[in-house]
Amino acid sequence: MPKQEEYKLKDQLTRCLRSVTINIAEGYGRFHYQENIQFCRISRGSLYETIDHLLIAVEENYIDKIEFEIKKTQILKCIALVNGYINYLNKAKTGINK
Repeated sequence: MPKQEEYKLKDQLTRCLRSVTINIAEGYGRFHYQENIQFCRISRGSLYETIDHLLIAVEENYIDKIEFEIKKTQILKCIALVNGYINYLNKAKTGINK
């Protein structure tokens, strides 16, 4: 990305991506299913936000559409993993996993 984006779009992308794992870790550390689920939902939101920032990068010609599609596919896989974890936590909360 261009130098002028160093503290704008690039910084936002970095914050979104860090937020994903930070929120999963914080939710896990709460030791309460519902709180853990809420932090996972925030994490999922950060993944969707990342897709949006990458779309802006395409529109500004900072990355090409092929690179965007590759990264979007990877992010959608992460979203599927987070959704699976949320489903697991919901079942554990109700005692289905026991």
